Amino acid sequence: MNGFWAGAGEPDTVEAAEAAIPNLEVVHEFTEGPMPTGVSVSAQGRVFVNFPKWGDDVRFTVGEVRDGEVVPYPDEAWNSPKGDDDAGALVSVQSIVVDPADRLWILDTGSPMFQPARPGGPKLVCVDLATDQVERVIPFPESVALPTSYLNDVRFDLGRGRSGAAYITDSADQGPNGIIVVDLESGESWRRLHDHPSTKAVVPPGYVPVAEGRVLLQRSEDGSTTPVTMGSDGIAISADGQRLWYCPLVSRHWYSISTTALWDRGAEEVDVGLQVTDEGDKGGAADGLESDDAGRIYATDWEHESIVRRLPDGTIETVAHDPRMLWPDTMSVAGDGFLYFTANQLHRQAQYQGGRDLRVHPYRLFRFPIDAGPVRLR
Repeated sequence: MNGFWAGAGEPDTVEAAEAAIPNLEVVHEFTEGPMPTGVSVSAQGRVFVNFPKWGDDVRFTVGEVRDGEVVPYPDEAWNSPKGDDDAGALVSVQSIVVDPADRLWILDTGSPMFQPARPGGPKLVCVDLATDQVERVIPFPESVALPTSYLNDVRFDLGRGRSGAAYITDSADQGPNGIIVVDLESGESWRRLHDHPSTKAVVPPGYVPVAEGRVLLQRSEDGSTTPVTMGSDGIAISADGQRLWYCPLVSRHWYSISTTALWDRGAEEVDVGLQVTDEGDKGGAADGLESDDAGRIYATDWEHESIVRRLPDGTIETVAHDPRMLWPDTMSVAGDGFLYFTANQLHRQAQYQGGRDLRVHPYRLFRFPIDAGPVRLR
């Protein structure tokens, strides 16, 4: 059982695992090296992944899957920063997203090992996929990407303003959480829902998170424990672009808010907060959210090795469940009709296991067809 607690580990056979969900396909296995978090797929079917610097030996923080191998993207130079404040290179990337215009946007936390962010490190980097060249860098001022900030995930609405908007979650575990809004025309950015209750982790006794059958806590080698306090993390935009959905990493609830309220820089923060809607209990804690053009909102469920989705009528159904889906992280609905997602065993890292790293290769990148129908659990 890979040295893990009773009942955990890989399924007994590959056949048993594949029986757990029809149509679940392994796109790539990471048989060595660092754990991936983000994934995104271009209109031409190019697959991109990223590796944040959380302690693994990360040779490059963004890569492309080509012919069964992962290679640095856009090149080695962009993956070779001279320091944590290097504005011309990628420091530590948490998320990547191909926007509706088929450009790859890279969200650089500027925060390896969750260290305080320094100006120049936190930024959005846009790559032209036709030329594989960086065409734009949008840095964040200290008033937006705070020293305590951890920029987690990003979504784009190109119909907002003159050139579109980006929305980013700040999931900091040592400071204020919130949503960052970016005007892609001017490059200006601002914070919204700054430390709003909907962006905060829910800690015991209000909620006890469980991963792979064990309470998820920060566990030190001396036996002491502290709650996991990562806040606003998953993010998705509704099909009509009118609402932004988001959720803390440690919470079973998800929330939505009018994108118009977030975009209005003249609105008072208290008035913006009043427009938040608690969308209820989604059945488990989520790392990533995603949406499709049919108005469905997807959520990974790391408590149950699953992915669920909410239908326009509010019904929630399970669309993927498999024992190999150990900590499903980031999702990407692609133009080929598949939902891609990473499973990276995040909860088995040493900081959650008393100093013992219990992760076991391979980490996996999966996909399944989004219109194959809900899973019938046995």
